[in-house]
Amino acid sequence: MASSAAHPAFPSRSNAFGKLPERPMTTFGTSTNQQRGDFQRAERERERIERESREREEQNQLSEEQKEEIKEAFHLFDLDKDLKIDYHELKVAMKALGFDLPKAEILSILQTHGAPSEPPNPNVPHHPRLLLSFRDFQSVMTQRILARDPREEILRAFELFDEGGKGKINLNDLRRVARELGEGLEEEELAAMIEEFDMDSDGAINREEFLEICMQ
Repeated sequence: MASSAAHPAFPSRSNAFGKLPERPMTTFGTSTNQQRGDFQRAERERERIERESREREEQNQLSEEQKEEIKEAFHLFDLDKDLKIDYHELKVAMKALGFDLPKAEILSILQTHGAPSEPPNPNVPHHPRLLLSFRDFQSVMTQRILARDPREEILRAFELFDEGGKGKINLNDLRRVARELGEGLEEEELAAMIEEFDMDSDGAINREEFLEICMQ
């Protein structure tokens, strides 16, 4: 009995089609980390755009005079003119704008909005300070001015008139302020202003009367 012919061996895939290219091994962990990084960058960009939009809306609520006061206060007390202010400069700048804050609150503003100073010389030991940029100062002051009770602003103006802190504005106070502002008002006009708003007829305008005048 004739022996059956041996079946030819099937060619291997590598022999039939050549050696298959090796597929790069991308681990699941690497892909996930990249996606997480992309998401975090997109989220930071979204937050930045929202913050800038909110800041523009808030600043649009300020008068041009208030915007100019913020700018002047910053540049006046930025003593080294580096467009950043430290704790002491921030404290006096805010006080000039009518916000006399305690040390803890000033430090809180710097910790929230400030950034550490850079060493002038990398080879010299450096003790970083927290500094506030003009943009951040503008944002902080805008929020505080908008949140301020309008009565506080009026009473602040009252104190500018009330020389010596006597609690009343008299004819001498009006005369002084008119002179400082370069207003050429006659004595009779100044006396008439006092008389018109002096509700208790004591020859002066007290805080309550001044508030009523300004809140009308």
